[in-house]
Amino acid sequence: QVQLDESGGGTVQAGDSLRLSCVASRITSGRAFIRYDMGWFRRAPGKEREFVAGINWSGSSTYYADSVKGRFTVSRDNAKDTMWLQMNSLKHEDTAVYYCASMKWWGTISEDNYENWGKGTQVTVSS
Repeated sequence: QVQLDESGGGTVQAGDSLRLSCVASRITSGRAFIRYDMGWFRRAPGKEREFVAGINWSGSSTYYADSVKGRFTVSRDNAKDTMWLQMNSLKHEDTAVYYCASMKWWGTISEDNYENWGKGTQVTVSS
């Protein structure tokens, strides 16, 4: 198991940028952060949690939801046990609580196939 903690959220205006961080700690299973494929999700008010972006263990492969493709970039530094989500050209509809989690297997976008969820960080984009 691994504990994940998100940070970097805030209130910005439409068109602004934010960078979210997801830091892994308290790794107890003997499986280092580098061994986890990771993902970002978000939950907007009144909506279900939805997939945003995924990155493999090495950072060499990524994939995104269509709604954020071209605006958001996921990256990681395994030496720092950290993953980031760079969000550019933010829109009002990006307002949500953003979560990071580890994948049970690569390439999935269903939240049922993720685990070790963080508590989330709020992003609010004013129009």
